[in-house]
Amino acid sequence: MPATPHQGHVVVAPDKFKGTLEGAEAAARIAAGIRRAAPGTEVRELPVADGGEGTLAAALAAGFTRVPVKVAGPTGLPVDAALAVRGTTAVVELAQACGLARLPGGRTAPLTAGSYGVGQLVARAVALGARRIVLGLGGSASTDGGAGLVQALGVRLLDAEGAELPPGGAALRRLAEIDPGPLAERLAGAEVVVACDVDNPLLGPRGAAAVYGPQKGADAADLAVLEEGLTRFADLVAGTTGRDVRQAPGAGAAGGVGFAALALLGATMRPGIELLLELLGFDGAVRGARLVVTGEGCLDAQTLHGKAPAGVAAAAARAGVRVAAVAGRLELSEPEWRAAGFAAALALTDLAEQPGDSLTRAAELAETAGERLAAELLPG
Repeated sequence: MPATPHQGHVVVAPDKFKGTLEGAEAAARIAAGIRRAAPGTEVRELPVADGGEGTLAAALAAGFTRVPVKVAGPTGLPVDAALAVRGTTAVVELAQACGLARLPGGRTAPLTAGSYGVGQLVARAVALGARRIVLGLGGSASTDGGAGLVQALGVRLLDAEGAELPPGGAALRRLAEIDPGPLAERLAGAEVVVACDVDNPLLGPRGAAAVYGPQKGADAADLAVLEEGLTRFADLVAGTTGRDVRQAPGAGAAGGVGFAALALLGATMRPGIELLLELLGFDGAVRGARLVVTGEGCLDAQTLHGKAPAGVAAAAARAGVRVAAVAGRLELSEPEWRAAGFAAALALTDLAEQPGDSLTRAAELAETAGERLAAELLPG
């Protein structure tokens, strides 16, 4: 006898499980477990992201078209990147061009890594007719204040001799003049929206160099050099544009790319997960659902401050739909995750039979997690 369909569907909307599962695979595995435990239930897979790595993949899974583009990587060597396009909207993921994973041999270059390739992706989006460009920040290998980004779009950054500055944050100490060039014409009619989940300013103890420089290989001496360069850049940008956004929340994102986007591209900045859920049509997908399942590699205190699962939980709550979480590791106590709006939470580490299984058998355990959540939360 065929299974009777349950009333209302389930939406599976996880972020990536970093190092083990991409968002789309996590969604597929959790969904498979739900279908096995609750035959006849319609399950919709909608992997999400918060603006960092995985943003492009989430857009592609939601029906955007992949456009391959060869661009300059963080050290200037060419890399194969891509952007996503649907209609007049384009999604650019910074990590595709200048992410840490793009460093040749994994060797960091804290003083000389740049963001030129990101500007090339934006330029390609404009050439394709994009009128709204969503720029996802996160995972950057550079601390150049977004200098490379704007150079790729026609801005000239000149030293005292009138020579163009080379890539990297260190070179900004020699900046003497900013020539906007054809930037305004190139971006005419195009809106840039930055998807960002951090609120760091460009400079100071919470700034791009101080907080994120060490992750990119910068030692104490390097940090002083980068801070000096970024300060010089901010001073000249303010003098050239009449706008000083160095202390704006998010200006320090992605090594200062947030700063250049705000100050020179006229971008607006929005919380990454909020913007991505809107872009992916989450509100429409969750309408009439019985349950939403989200997740990420580690559900911890950071999750509660703008990460994807918290954003999904908030959106599901607005729709009056229960939400559960699957995580590689669960570092929140039950009162904490319940207070965040989750009806249930499962960790792959708790489902593992042997230490390390949550990494080596993540896909299988994600399926088991989906099965258990369905048995618990989808009675009948």
